[in-house]
Amino acid sequence: MTAITRRTALSGAAAAIAAPAVLRATDALSSSGQVNVFAWGDYIQQNQIDWFTSKTGVAVNLSTYGSNDEAEQKLRAAGGKGFDLVFPSVTNVPNYRYEGELLLQPIDESRVAMDNIIPSMVRDSIQLGGVQDGKRVALPFNWGTEAITFDSEALPLDVVSFGDLWREGLGPKAAFRQKSVIVGTGLYLDAIGEVPSNRMMDVYKTEDDAKRVFAAAADFVIRHKGNIGAFWNNATEATAAFTEAGCVIGQTWDTTGIKLGWDVSPKWKYRMPKEGGITWMDSVAIPSGAENIEQAYAFMNACFEGEMAGLHVQNTGYNSAATRAAEFAGEQYARTFAEIYTPEALSNLWWWQADTPWFATTRQLYVDTITNA
Repeated sequence: MTAITRRTALSGAAAAIAAPAVLRATDALSSSGQVNVFAWGDYIQQNQIDWFTSKTGVAVNLSTYGSNDEAEQKLRAAGGKGFDLVFPSVTNVPNYRYEGELLLQPIDESRVAMDNIIPSMVRDSIQLGGVQDGKRVALPFNWGTEAITFDSEALPLDVVSFGDLWREGLGPKAAFRQKSVIVGTGLYLDAIGEVPSNRMMDVYKTEDDAKRVFAAAADFVIRHKGNIGAFWNNATEATAAFTEAGCVIGQTWDTTGIKLGWDVSPKWKYRMPKEGGITWMDSVAIPSGAENIEQAYAFMNACFEGEMAGLHVQNTGYNSAATRAAEFAGEQYARTFAEIYTPEALSNLWWWQADTPWFATTRQLYVDTITNA
């Protein structure tokens, strides 16, 4: 896949903009008076809601989730009803089905300001899962990485590796999410030649290959379980692993390390490991049973407006798929992005791929093995 550099998106001065036509308050848009949004816990915050409502007059009813599994299960249980927008990881979009029927409806791109979305992300999202049954059902919302967060005073690392989680003498001070630590560990074991896996692409090749690689990675983690200080499964738990559980290094989402460095202490650093940062793309989609369609498209378009997208970046530390987000995200973000995503790091990213029929169930088998060890 083409590396997403976003260098062009990091240039330009912030400018005041008028509300675009798709966001201006109209009788039709505000007829229902609301839009029901189902998003990751930190994705849509009050300043974004206030911005949107001030432009449209539409109230936002926000519900949140902490994992893809939770979002999928809730939407399945409701038969695709109850929400007007959802924000799935694009690689999980194929899982949004119930009894064979897709729980997401086709997106009418004529109703979306497509020029406001980074073109390479629109293109790459196709093969990652954004197109199902030949129809576009999800558009890129943001992207980010899972790499290494560490206390630079306790561990003054110039070059980081997924292997640093397992260094001798560390003690129970490493944090990670079981679902992805076996990928990071697998990348490390491949890099040192211990478990060849075609840079972990073999886990998508066949079920037997997935079992071979995941089993080896899980076994390695279990043999080094003395280093485990905390498990995490959402952003709140990840932050607590460092601020409350005493961890000094971890495999985390970018928002954890970045926000620790911004809000707690500059000693906290977030960096790409030499094996490559694990990279994800989340999307925005309209559930099949959505009731407030016009309001859903208005909110979707708001997500791609530079000003609201900039708020999302400032709130979370994630990278927006909106072309003008960086213009409104501030100097701190631009500086942090340059520190983390060097040209070398961007050329070495490892992308989650669209789920295969065996991927999630096979991975879960070894996630349970690690958790119960």
